[in-house]
Formats: sequence, structure tokens, C-alpha cells
Amino acid sequence: LSLTSSAFTNNGRIPTKYSCDGGDVIPPLEFAGVPQNTQSLALIMDDPDAVPVVGFVYVHWVVFNIPPMATSMPEGVQIGILGAAGSGERRYEGPCPPEGETHTYAFKLYALDSELELQEGASKEQLETAMQGHVLAQTELKGQYGS
Repeated sequence: LSLTSSAFTNNGRIPTKYSCDGGDVIPPLEFAGVPQNTQSLALIMDDPDAVPVVGFVYVHWVVFNIPPMATSMPEGVQIGILGAAGSGERRYEGPCPPEGETHTYAFKLYALDSELELQEGASKEQLETAMQGHVLAQTELKGQYGS
């Protein structure tokens, strides 16, 4: 399973367009190597570097029940059911580190052996609990953003 973006390389710089400074546009993402018996995909984007700032890993995006035949998420387009970001809102919240800091943002893609019985607006924690025992494969794409 692999996750890439035409907008930035793994551990590369995420362009401003996809951040809170540029309109929170969803970056283009490409999926490859999805296991044959996958029933759905799930995606979490979070900021582990936020722990010293806010006391926890900040969640920027949660999407689940993405169709397994999806090979990409085009720029600005969200496919699947939207969960809750750290603000509690159901939306993509782009990278937004404190002034003067650069943070690493992790986009984590999971191939699952079932669709999940979760409601729209589910939290990252609810998604992770529902995924237990159902992950066939997972991968990660990291990007840097900040000054």
C-alpha cells in the first residue's frame, strides 16, 4: 500500500495552498497497492508535533469508508465519510503550526477488510477503535509546514 501526492514529496514541504494560510485546500493524494480483499479505506491526517503546544496530537482530517477502488483523491475533493477534525468540525483543516515553528504532518492511509459502522463526524479515536482487527495494510506520507 502506498500514499503519495503530486503536491509534495514524502518529508517534503507542503505548499501554502494546502494550509490554513492558503485556504485549507485538500492536497491531491494518490493510492496504490491496495490489497485485493480491501472493503474500504480510511485516512487520518494529524500533527504529532502539536503535543508540546496543545498537549495532544492535533487531528487535521479524518475520512473513512473511502471506496476500495479509489486510486486518488483529487485536489480539493474529499471522497468517503468525513469525521471530525480537532476543532470538532467535519472538514479538512490544513497545516497550521504556531508562528515561527515548522511541524511534520502525517497522512496515514489504512486498507480495511470491512466498511465501518460509524456516523459522519466520528472522531479519530472512534475511527481507530472501529479499525482494530480490520487493518489489512497501512502506509504514511509525511509533509513539513511552517516557518
